[in-house]
Amino acid sequence: MSIIQNLKFNIQNNKKMMWKFIFLSLFPVMANAQELFSFTEPASNMAAKSIGIRLNNQILKEYDGINTYRLNPEVMWGVSKNIMIHADFFMSSRIRNLTSTNRTFGYDGAGIYLKYRFYSKDEVHNHFRLAAYSKLSFSNAHIHQPAIDLNGDNTGSESGIIATKLINKIAVSASSSFIYAMDNGSKKFNYGNTSRSAIGYTLSFGKLMLPKEYTDYKQTNLNIMFELLGQYNTGMRTGYLDIAPSIQFIFLSKMRLDVGYRFPVSNKLFRTAQKGALVRLEYNLFNVYN
Repeated sequence: MSIIQNLKFNIQNNKKMMWKFIFLSLFPVMANAQELFSFTEPASNMAAKSIGIRLNNQILKEYDGINTYRLNPEVMWGVSKNIMIHADFFMSSRIRNLTSTNRTFGYDGAGIYLKYRFYSKDEVHNHFRLAAYSKLSFSNAHIHQPAIDLNGDNTGSESGIIATKLINKIAVSASSSFIYAMDNGSKKFNYGNTSRSAIGYTLSFGKLMLPKEYTDYKQTNLNIMFELLGQYNTGMRTGYLDIAPSIQFIFLSKMRLDVGYRFPVSNKLFRTAQKGALVRLEYNLFNVYN
């Protein structure tokens, strides 16, 4: 073999080894894709030393028949394998002056979310994880419902526990949390102090549909999700329960598209928007720093 032929062979072989290394390093991300739920967070974290950017788009159907658009940009940081931080901003096309019916698009507030995975039992294609999380949100919106929403409607806090089980291509996740609403600055929570507290609960199912077998990191993942989302106001002693089916695509192991729809099956706690569609775009950068 000539020197040139030997050089070409080594270059081609090194490229194959490089792509094989990339694929193997990304495989855990792809293999667990079915637990990247659309409406809830699992107990698992994003990869350590990674940064993610999300655009959460929602079209909410108001009780008066008018649609409200919400845009929540979100930045995610994988601090370590056990700690993850989110920072999100809330914007919407809502009525900002109660003396007018005009809707304008503007800034509503911001929030920060911290999750700590404190237990993990990992096996081949099978794991169980537990995590604790807390969220703090600020909103300048008018308070217009007793249901507490920390994604743009209410200033407040939420703390809870998440448990997630993955078996082969199916993931199941459940959470329970305590939610507390404060005044939105000078805008008072006018539903009574005993109604500021609520219990949140979720149950999520995810199944990896495609690919049937991983052969390349460029393969597109197709996941289907089915989630139950509930809240019980401890002061009013009533609540709601929503169903949220969704479909999810993951491209090149780093780009994500979620499309889902949320609607109530039980709705005894008043909300101005009881149902709506979600479109989420996400992009992740791995090994951003040493």
